[in-house]
Amino acid sequence: MSKTLEVRASAVAIAAAVAAPAFAENVYDNGNGGTFSFYGQFNPTYQSFNDGQESFDALADNANANSRVGMDITQSFGQDTLRFKFETALGLRSSAGISQDGRPAEMSWSRENIRHVDLAYDSARFGTVSVGQGSVASDGAGSADLSGTGVIQSIFISDSAGGFKFRETGGALSNVTIGDAIVGYDGSRLGRVRYDSLDMNGVTFSASYGEEILDTNADFSMYDVAARYSNNNLGAFALAAAVGYGWEDDAGVKAETVNGSVSMLHKATGVSFSAAAGANDQSGDYAYAKLDYTTSIFAAGSTSVGIDIYEGSDTVQAGSEAGSWGLAAVQRFDSTGIEAYVGYREYSYDDASATYQDSSSVLAGALIKF
Repeated sequence: MSKTLEVRASAVAIAAAVAAPAFAENVYDNGNGGTFSFYGQFNPTYQSFNDGQESFDALADNANANSRVGMDITQSFGQDTLRFKFETALGLRSSAGISQDGRPAEMSWSRENIRHVDLAYDSARFGTVSVGQGSVASDGAGSADLSGTGVIQSIFISDSAGGFKFRETGGALSNVTIGDAIVGYDGSRLGRVRYDSLDMNGVTFSASYGEEILDTNADFSMYDVAARYSNNNLGAFALAAAVGYGWEDDAGVKAETVNGSVSMLHKATGVSFSAAAGANDQSGDYAYAKLDYTTSIFAAGSTSVGIDIYEGSDTVQAGSEAGSWGLAAVQRFDSTGIEAYVGYREYSYDDASATYQDSSSVLAGALIKF
């Protein structure tokens, strides 16, 4: 049984702030074709949520890009490279974990916070084979995004306030959370074996088999495949696209998922458009679109603003409808690597059993990388 650690989030905030400059260039060379690097990020945010009747405010960790630390070890063998990666979230109170029922502890770490324990072999002739806890092939297939607002605005809408419940028109709290209704069907991180092909004129193919190994109460496995395309030199444009297909087995309940996304950036104007869509044969489908503009207003760094919209069908039950739209702004500070952001989002949900009030959230914070 894993142990849970409870500590004050303020102490972690101070430690991260102090450590950031020290680790900014923390890459070591062993002089024999190998390197060791340490990295991380800290993403505190202020969250305000209104369910149509009551408001809730909290300090949290932005689940769109949660606080984490990690290390990479590489060793070259001629043209090939052996890599080991370890990465874990810090376990700070997540913006997706707060609800009307209460707030989790300010910090609660368990082994389920581990993101990567991954050994990979990069072959110059055959591609990459990865073994261990890490991303399955279709992870990220729904989130191709060349915008500047990804730290606060993306297909992962439930990261902002996914634990909160929709409130019925009569005032009672329902059992339907934002995370239940607004889904993205993107791939996940599992204990897996994964293969990635060589880059072929911007196209790569991936395949994996994975099982849930961190949650001892889960019985989940999946096979999946994915294809990706990236090209930053399409004349005036840059393009990124991905598609993934997965076969899942969740404690005997089998499902198939398809998910894809595309994003195009006009480099001269800083205008980008991103879109995603996906479906699960057991739990509905969705469509998502975002328009973003990045420009230089301040000498400190670029400024990005974006607007997005989401529509989902049958995600909770047959006939249910879910929707969301949001506005976001991100200001970068190039000298420090900080991204300050604010995002506003509204949520709606309908099904045949009741009528529900619309809800909204605001997140404001800063992503600090080291």
